[in-house]
Amino acid sequence: MTGSPTTPLSGTALVTGAAGFIGSHLVRALQQSPDLTVVALDDLSGGYRSNLPEGVRFVQGSVTDSSLVAAVFDEWRFDYVYHLAAYAAEGLSHFIRRFNYENNVVGSINLINEAIRHESSCFVFTSSIAVYGSAQVPMREDQAPRPEDPYGIAKYAVELDLVAAMEMFGLNHVIFRPHNVYGEFQNIGDKYRNVVGIFMNQILRDEPLSVFGDGTQQRAFSYVGDIVDPIAKAPVTPGALNRVFNLGAEIPYTVNQLARAVAEVMGVPQHPVRHLEARNEVTVAYSDHSAAHAVFGPSANTPLDEGLRRMARWVRDVGARESPRFGSIEVSRNLPRAWVE
Repeated sequence: MTGSPTTPLSGTALVTGAAGFIGSHLVRALQQSPDLTVVALDDLSGGYRSNLPEGVRFVQGSVTDSSLVAAVFDEWRFDYVYHLAAYAAEGLSHFIRRFNYENNVVGSINLINEAIRHESSCFVFTSSIAVYGSAQVPMREDQAPRPEDPYGIAKYAVELDLVAAMEMFGLNHVIFRPHNVYGEFQNIGDKYRNVVGIFMNQILRDEPLSVFGDGTQQRAFSYVGDIVDPIAKAPVTPGALNRVFNLGAEIPYTVNQLARAVAEVMGVPQHPVRHLEARNEVTVAYSDHSAAHAVFGPSANTPLDEGLRRMARWVRDVGARESPRFGSIEVSRNLPRAWVE
């Protein structure tokens, strides 16, 4: 898949958020390297221990626990750090600002500090296209980020810190900005994020599909299996170090189109849709991926209907999951009514 030959991954690798959605797929990809020891770190606040494959070394804990992070680094002295742990709810981040920055910025800095102290060779960070804000589409890496929500601000702050850490301490990094990723192991019980999972869970619970506004918002929905390989191989891919790459699908769809496609693959094409009050969100968001293609080679591009079918098979196996309310809303003003029901 890569554009140039890579040297094998060897040594030790830390994956944070490893029991979550993308993290659990990444662990499986890294396990294909026989000379690499993978350590999985997750606090299980949004992931599931059952998502992880057999044979991985698992540590339960949060990246916000600086003492734990230091102890794990002291034990394993990681060559590679893959940082995927985050609370990635863009819309909700307006109302949980302190929680957002503690988890998504302070937690990241704990890891960066230890990577510097232990001279890790590469820090791979999954950022987000939320850093762009309402940028001209397709969003390109050479555009100046202008994030419009605290989640995007947090992600961009970590990007900037990684650049500073490289310039001061020589810590190499690779930053990925994936977007609207879906697939197996997604937390379908989280009603604040991951619209594909939300829709499938609502169908299993015989609830109408919740669409904010008129549903004409456009996103390019990215199947998880198409983005994991570049992330895994980034530290040893020529031309990747100390760069930023958009990563994901090419074709944008409206939320209305997505709702119909999800209902179709779930076997209920006439499933009802409930339109809710519009949120303050970016209307059109999709990316240019030419930089990633130049370095990592042409990416897999699973069609939306095929990716949804794969996810639907898994969703039927795991069944519906509960959607608890977020318990620590800090600012309730302008909170969408659907999130307080």
